[in-house]
Amino acid sequence: MKKMLLALAAVAAFTGSASAADLPRPYVKAPPPPVPVASWTGCYLGGGGGYGMWNQENTEFDDVRNAPARTQLGNFTTAGGRGYFGTVQGGCDYQFGLGAQQFVIGGFADYDFADIHGNHQPPGINSFANEKLSGQWAVGGRVGWLVFPQLLTYFSAGYTEAKFDRQDFTGIPLGFGPAGIYEASRTYKGWFLGAGDEYAINFLPGLFWKTEYRVAQFDRQANPFFITGTTTPTGLSEDSKKWVQTVRSELVYRFNWGGPVVAKY
Repeated sequence: MKKMLLALAAVAAFTGSASAADLPRPYVKAPPPPVPVASWTGCYLGGGGGYGMWNQENTEFDDVRNAPARTQLGNFTTAGGRGYFGTVQGGCDYQFGLGAQQFVIGGFADYDFADIHGNHQPPGINSFANEKLSGQWAVGGRVGWLVFPQLLTYFSAGYTEAKFDRQDFTGIPLGFGPAGIYEASRTYKGWFLGAGDEYAINFLPGLFWKTEYRVAQFDRQANPFFITGTTTPTGLSEDSKKWVQTVRSELVYRFNWGGPVVAKY
């Protein structure tokens, strides 16, 4: 009897060990899958608009009195304009790593269709005109830092040209009778600096939202006055130095978004 009890106890112990071995182990959470981060390397097109302002310093000259030297007539005056514009842009970027950080460099070109205007009264001339910036193009580059994979903050710089339309002065300019005077349209050349950010819109792959502030300074240029209805110069001219500031916001589509993937845990 004693031997039978010992045998049953041994069988029970063996069966219990086997059953414990068959029990599921405690649940261990699997590591999260890598988050796909699409590369910023590639090309894009964009469009949008914004608000701009220009300011200028003007100085009048008599081109005849002491020709060929010019005689300055009084001190310079300031003037400016305000208004809105639409813009289109295209460019390409390249993303690279430096240490633990990710950076983006690239080149771009854009064109602004503008209606940025203001009143202009030349010093020493009893007449007014509406002066309008109607178009501006720029080509340049940018360098930026990825704050996180979908947000880029950057600086930009490059070359730019701005077109100001013809100005027809109203009123009776002193010494020119009822004929009036005008300044021909002019294109100013200069450089710009900018700063902005660009953000990937998650629910629309490939679509980005970009906002940028830009300031441009243009070379000083001499603008002669002409008698209205002719191309006859009046003998007076105006030197003008201009600055343009803009704030622009654009939607950008990147063709390669969702291409090369970087694994990031």
